[in-house]
Amino acid sequence: MFFIYFFGAIASAFAGWRVWRRLRYFLHLYQLEGYKANEYDHWLRKNLSHVGFRLSHKIGLGILTVASLGFFLISPFWTALFALPAWSVAFASSRIYRSTKTKKPLKYTNRMKRLLATAVALALAPILLGATGIIRRGVQGVFGLLLGFFIADLLAPFWVGLAGRINKPLEDRFQEGFKRKARTALRNRPNLKIVGITGSYGKTSVKFIIAEILKQRYNALATPGSYNTPMGITLVVNEKLRPEHQVLVLEMGMRYPGDIKELCEIAPPDISVVTSVGVAHLETMGSIEAIAQEKGSILQCMKPGGISVLNADDPHVAAMKDRAPGKVWLVSVAGNPADITARDITYGPEGATFIVRDDTGAEERFQTTLLGQHNVLNILLGVAVGRELGLRLRQIAHALRRVQPVEHRLALRKEGHITIIDDAFNSNPVGARNAVEILGQFNQGRRVIVTPGMVELGERQYEENKRFGEAISQNVDLAVLIGKEQTRPIQDGLNAAGFPQDRLKIFNSLFDAQSFLKGYLRPGDTVLYENDLPDQYNERTS
Repeated sequence: MFFIYFFGAIASAFAGWRVWRRLRYFLHLYQLEGYKANEYDHWLRKNLSHVGFRLSHKIGLGILTVASLGFFLISPFWTALFALPAWSVAFASSRIYRSTKTKKPLKYTNRMKRLLATAVALALAPILLGATGIIRRGVQGVFGLLLGFFIADLLAPFWVGLAGRINKPLEDRFQEGFKRKARTALRNRPNLKIVGITGSYGKTSVKFIIAEILKQRYNALATPGSYNTPMGITLVVNEKLRPEHQVLVLEMGMRYPGDIKELCEIAPPDISVVTSVGVAHLETMGSIEAIAQEKGSILQCMKPGGISVLNADDPHVAAMKDRAPGKVWLVSVAGNPADITARDITYGPEGATFIVRDDTGAEERFQTTLLGQHNVLNILLGVAVGRELGLRLRQIAHALRRVQPVEHRLALRKEGHITIIDDAFNSNPVGARNAVEILGQFNQGRRVIVTPGMVELGERQYEENKRFGEAISQNVDLAVLIGKEQTRPIQDGLNAAGFPQDRLKIFNSLFDAQSFLKGYLRPGDTVLYENDLPDQYNERTS
C-alpha cells in the first residue's frame, strides 16, 4: 500500500495544481468580462471547443476507462500503479495555463478573493468526495479519487460561472451600498459642476482634454483611465472627491440599454457631452439606432437646466439637438453649422495645428501633440465646455499645449531611431482607418502596422475589418497581423486591394510579432500599433 499512497500523493499534487491553474485561468476571464455572468457565458460558448474538453481530458477519460476495466478484470493494485503515474503525466498542466504573458493580469481584489473562495470550494467537493473512497477502501478507492479530480478539472469553467451567480446577491448588496454613499456625497455638493461624457468613441480623450482646460480656472477632478462603469465612478466619488474640487468630469460608458440611466442616477450631469455614435458594442445593442437612443438618453438624465455639447459632424449626435432640454453647443471640423469650428488643420511628427473659431467669432491658433482629425473634434468639444464655464479662447489654447495623448490612443513616441504610433486601445472603424491614414503621411523610412483587427462589431465585423484591410493596403509597407483566423477579413481586404503577399506577416501573438520586428526594423521606420485585443480575444495554442 505504500506505493499506492506514494503515487496517489504525486498524482493528487499534479492534478490539484492543474485544477488550480485551470480555475485561475477562468477566474481571470471572468474578471476580464467585468464580472458579468452573461458575457462570461457568451465567451465560453464561443471558445468552448478549445478551452472545454481538452486533450488531457480525453487522455484522462481513457485512463478512467482502462482503470475501471482493470480493477475488475486484472488487479486493483496493478491497475492503480498504472493509473496514478499516468494521471500525473496527463494532468501536468498545459501550455494554455502556463503562459504568463498577459496584457491585463489577474487582480486579486476583494471581490476576486470572494469569487475565488467560492469557486475553489465548489471544485473541492468532487475531489474530497473521491478522496474519502481511497481513505475508506484503500486501493479500490483510487478510481473514485481520479474521477473526482477529473470532474473538478473538466468543470472548472462551470465552477467559476456558478460561483459568480452564487456570490451575486452579496456583491449586489456591496455595490448598492457604495452607490448609495456616492449619491449622498454628490447630493451634499449642490455647487459641484458635473460634466458627463458619453459616445461610442473618444470619451476618455475628451475627458482629459476637458479636465486640462478647466484647470485654467477651476479645481477639476476627472476619473482616471477608462473608469466609466457604475463602480468605477462610485469609487472615484467615494475615495477621490474632495471638498476643494469644483468640477467633476466623468466618462460614462455603456454596453446595454439602461446603462446610461444607471450612471446618471449616481451622478446627474450639469453638462452632457456626446462625442459620437458608431458600431462599437453593436454586438450587445443590436443596431446603430439603439446605440444612438441609449447615448442620447444622457440628455434627459441631466439636472434641470442642463447644457448639451454635441458633435455636429455625426448625424446621429446632431439629431439629439431636438431631444436636448436646454442650451446646446454644436462643434464641427467638417464645415457644418456649429458654435465652435476648426479650419486649416495640418499634421506632422510634432502633432497638429489648426485655427479655432468660437461662438463670439474670436479665432485662435491651436497647437497640440494629439494626432488625427478626430482629436481636433475632441478638442472642440472641450472648447465648448470651457466656453460654457467662462474661459476665453486664448486661455483654452494655452491649456491645450499641455495635453498629452491618452496612453495607447494615437500616442507618438520614439524608441531609439524608430517612431512608434501607439493606438493600441480597443479600436473602432473610424479611428482605425484614421490612424492608418496618419501612418501613410509618414514618408521617412518604412511604414509598418501591427494589428489584430476589431471586435464587438456584431454582423458588421467582417465588413468593417475587410474595409480596414483595404485602407491598410494603401498606406503601409508591411502589414503584421495577429491571429490567422481573427484577421481573416483583413487578409481578404488586403488581397482584394492587390497587396503583395511578401509584405504580409501573420503571427499567433503580439509577443511573436514584436520578436520579429526587433530584427526587421531599421532607423527611420514608423510602426503603428492599432488595437491590442484583451486576453480573452487572443487566439491560443494548446
